[in-house]
This record gives sequence, C-alpha cells and structure tokens, in this order.
Amino acid sequence: MDKNIVKRNDLLAQKVIKGLKSRNMTGYYAHDREEAVKIALDLIPEGSSVTMGGGMSVHEIGLVGALKNGNYDFIDRDAMEDKRAAMLAAYDADFFLSSANAMTEDGVIVNIDGNANRVSAIAQGPKKVLFIVGMNKICSDTDGAMKRARNVAAPINAQRFGLETPCSKTGACLNCKSPDTICCQFLITRYSRHEDRIHVILVNDTLGF
Repeated sequence: MDKNIVKRNDLLAQKVIKGLKSRNMTGYYAHDREEAVKIALDLIPEGSSVTMGGGMSVHEIGLVGALKNGNYDFIDRDAMEDKRAAMLAAYDADFFLSSANAMTEDGVIVNIDGNANRVSAIAQGPKKVLFIVGMNKICSDTDGAMKRARNVAAPINAQRFGLETPCSKTGACLNCKSPDTICCQFLITRYSRHEDRIHVILVNDTLGF
C-alpha cells in the first residue's frame, strides 16, 4: 500500500477511535490483517461462545478460521441445518462478530439488513459486539455513510446473493420495494448505552464491500 495512503489511514483511524470513545464504544487500529486477528483474539477469551452475521471482512482477515481452529464455541450458522436456531443462538452469545456497511469519521456505524438478524443482534442481545472494519468504509458523515451503504454495499451484496433487485442490474440504489430487496432494516449505531459492549477494529486495508 502506498505510504501516503497508510499515513492518511493512520491519522484518520485515530479520529474515528476518538469518535467511538465519545459514543461509549472502543476502537482499535490494526496495521494489517494479521494484527487485526491478534487484537480480536486478545479481546475474545478462550471458551467464549462466538457467532456472526454475514460480514465478509471477518472472513477476509482470517478470524473465522482462527476461531474454528481454536478453543472457542463458534456457532457456525452456515454449517447448521436449522438456520433459525443458529440466528436465535446469536442473541445469547458472548460475542457477535460483524462488519459495517459504512462508518463515519466521528464513530457512527451504519448497517442495512434484509432479514434483520444482523442488525437486531448488533442492537441488543449478545454480551459483546465486535466489528471488523476496513478503512475503505469510512465516510465523512452519516449522509455519506448511508449513501455508501445503499449504493456500494447493497448492490454488490445483491449481486453476490444472485438477487433480482434493480440495484443488482444497475449498480446503484433505486429505492426499490422488490421482493428480493435487502434494504429492509436500517441501523444507525450512534451511541452504546452499555459500556464495553461494542468494540471496533479498524484495519488498514480494503475489506468487504
């Protein structure tokens, strides 16, 4: 990665971390994917029950593999026949892993969901929520974060899942009411009432969509 981009990310990450702290959330900065996994495993005690939404970033840094191969109770919904049971188990887990569709420079987290299992678990249930967020997802403000979530993350995810939505064909949000729409629930996390519940690892990398 270009040294100027690295410097910019280093400085921006500190601003985001400061913003998270003001919102009763804790931020960390990893200079690469390997450091991100190390920070995550330092936060998750062995023996913890861990589950996740569909965040690609969690897979991309190698955290899922580390948890499956380690001394953790990883609830893998992809390996469970009863998907509803797997989703419900998330609400009582020690840790819920997620990425974000977008974040603001002052620490607001934006997510869009189709089934709501991810955004509902972020909002309430699991004892702790751990976000893995690439620096490519940082936006200047909430309006920019919403636009990124709807016009970048949503179309790519619709294409990834083979959904018949207008955005999967045009690459941009048309504010549709398609039966396949994944823009059903919007969650803006601007503050955590519960101290030490929400943790965000910012990664100096391009992760997810």
